[in-house]
Amino acid sequence: MELRNLGGLRCSAVGFGCMGLSQAYGPADDDASVAAIRAAIDAGVTLLDTAMSYGAGHNERLVGRAIDGRRDEVALATKFGIVRGENSVRLDAHPARVEQYCEESLRRLGVDVIDLYYLHRVDPAVPIEETVAAMARLVAAGKVRFLGLSEVSPAQIAAAAAVHPIAAVEFEWSLSWREPEDDVVPAARRAGAGLVPYSPLGRGLLTGKLPSGPFEAGDFRAADPRFGGEALDRNLALVAELNRLAAEREVSTGQLALAWLLARGPDVVPIPGTRTKARVIENAAAAGIVLSPQDIEALEAVAPRAAWSGDRRSFAAHGTTRSL
Repeated sequence: MELRNLGGLRCSAVGFGCMGLSQAYGPADDDASVAAIRAAIDAGVTLLDTAMSYGAGHNERLVGRAIDGRRDEVALATKFGIVRGENSVRLDAHPARVEQYCEESLRRLGVDVIDLYYLHRVDPAVPIEETVAAMARLVAAGKVRFLGLSEVSPAQIAAAAAVHPIAAVEFEWSLSWREPEDDVVPAARRAGAGLVPYSPLGRGLLTGKLPSGPFEAGDFRAADPRFGGEALDRNLALVAELNRLAAEREVSTGQLALAWLLARGPDVVPIPGTRTKARVIENAAAAGIVLSPQDIEALEAVAPRAAWSGDRRSFAAHGTTRSL
């Protein structure tokens, strides 16, 4: 597995996004999830990405179970700032509670230090500079190694980086959602931060293997405009073209989509998620696929940015913190 740097944190070129093992895509089996995480580590994946909000702590406990005895093999990333209750979700990044949230994550994960600690969402009631200052104190105390930001604006990246170096910025980015290229990507690079695309396979769209019928209960894609009606029909037509290109190159469609992201720069570390060992191995192998300039041109020709349908922003504006 190729290794890359996220602002000084050395990790695998392809990471593992753990959210779907606890929420958002319907029921999951814990034993199968642990097996998937361990298969990722066996395949050379070192960056594991979780959060205190995923399953209201369930995901961190699951990751802790999976890495028991293998802590030295992983770069562990988790997040705070979204607080999930039984029937509620709220944002809280108040400086007075940052250390408490970190301590709780450390206990659930069963570790002494977090490699990459993200602010999951900016709390509108708290200036980001104040939150990052509290996070910086965790670095000074040896509880956290590097700091990250998730779903932030260019101005917020600059403000945070003025307080403490930011190693990584996490955001949705894929062949089918490219808006961050306009502002977030250049802002993160100006700050010296690595880029961590979540949902790099378009929430499953770019694998070419969406469910044939309605989404299962609890699958948040049912409310995403990209996955319904005419928008989905248009998107699936583009995916069909990607399937053709992938077959010509003897790779999977998902691998092609991941290789496209990896080709965007050596500071890009996508974090696809999956529940199966076979898909883990497939995703990890994408790190070994090198696309030529002609390959990139072909991808852009059959699936240009403007051709995708459904506005992710409208989905994000209506409570997606419940699924993130």
